[in-house]
Amino acid sequence: MGDMDPSVNVLGEALQSCSTAPMTGFFRDGACNTCVEDAGSHTVCALMTAEFLAFSKYVGNDLSTPRPEFGFAGLDPGDHWCLCAARFLQAHDEGCAPQVNLAATHQKALEIVPLEVLRAHAAAS
Repeated sequence: MGDMDPSVNVLGEALQSCSTAPMTGFFRDGACNTCVEDAGSHTVCALMTAEFLAFSKYVGNDLSTPRPEFGFAGLDPGDHWCLCAARFLQAHDEGCAPQVNLAATHQKALEIVPLEVLRAHAAAS
């Protein structure tokens, strides 16, 4: 796949935007696009919940505290965010996975998270 190919979601369709408020994604363009430099595979578009944010903070990735020095306002329940695929899978294993926007989840997530797991947490569209 060349760099100019359109991004594809886990459903085999054009990748939809995840969130522009807050602005998310490895490239901070609102989409869960990825590249070789994106070691964490920020490919899963997830709907933040208080439970997941608490879990993420507990395992060492605090997404809820503002970090102005990074231009990061902190996430609230109800926000959409491009999560690392491995973190999502870990949350799934712990029983606190957030809901997922399949249309905005990059197909590269499937290298880490099985489609059945993503579908099990799919947000009602």
